Amino acid sequence: MTLTASTDLAVPGTQQPAVHLDGVVKRFGTVTAVNGLDLRIRPGEVVALLGPNGAGKTTTVDMLLGLSQPTQGTVRVYGRAPQEAVALGQVSAVMQSGGLLKDYTVEETVRLTAVLFGKPRDAVRGALRRAGIADIADRLVGKCSGGQQQRLRFAMALLPDPELLILDEPTTGMDVGGRREFWDAIRQDARGGRTVIFATHYLEEADAYADRVVLVRRGRIVADGTASEVKALAAGRTVRATLPGARPADLDAIPGVESSEIRGDNVYLHGQDSDAIARHLLTRTEARDLEITSRNLEDAFLTLTADEENPA
Repeated sequence: MTLTASTDLAVPGTQQPAVHLDGVVKRFGTVTAVNGLDLRIRPGEVVALLGPNGAGKTTTVDMLLGLSQPTQGTVRVYGRAPQEAVALGQVSAVMQSGGLLKDYTVEETVRLTAVLFGKPRDAVRGALRRAGIADIADRLVGKCSGGQQQRLRFAMALLPDPELLILDEPTTGMDVGGRREFWDAIRQDARGGRTVIFATHYLEEADAYADRVVLVRRGRIVADGTASEVKALAAGRTVRATLPGARPADLDAIPGVESSEIRGDNVYLHGQDSDAIARHLLTRTEARDLEITSRNLEDAFLTLTADEENPA
């Protein structure tokens, strides 16, 4: 099932989409990485792009950055070809790695980027402050933690004041506090009208910070909506219980169980009739500490990408 409640944006009289992919196909020889992708994103939206390895996320990001051309279909960023939008400073990206000189200080690195875009010194200070690294401006990049280097990339991406910011695993290497501060800054930027597209392995980040979640599988969109709407696609509930020595075959045989997991002494049973599952555990087993919860974004992710081999 594909949810498309948020995608019909380009109607007469409405605001031009920030991103518009129309029937996009990308092939590499005999391999089809993106297979008929249709996507519209409004200005100011924060959109999480999720999918297993090989789903087409990176290929899609490359096309949005003008690093790759679609085999067929069109890609537009604020009505322009991606290469033109990037050249005009409308698009910036924060990637996982690369692009940093370890023997320069944090401020020197940002200042070099500012020169490329013809930005004044106060823009450097502003970018450092917004990225939360003004207090380490004199530190050598090589002495920065992974999280600090990622914030440095964020500061560099902010210098041209882009309308679209693309983030690839943006909080890799950050602690919990750093991740929270980073996303607070991102949300503040989005409230000012900046569009954000991010790919992440932290599904809780997509759940907490994205206005919209787009789930891609085999080069196609299989779910598109708010986190709540996407989670609803994984219908049912999860019953968690402590049950040492549980065997998978016994769990799967419980009436109402559609799938099960064992993590140490805890079991997680997924199904539509959580009451029946809980009743069986309480009356027919030695289970204790039962808890019933709604399915989360990870459940939806696993359900909708179940036929992929390498989830990411």
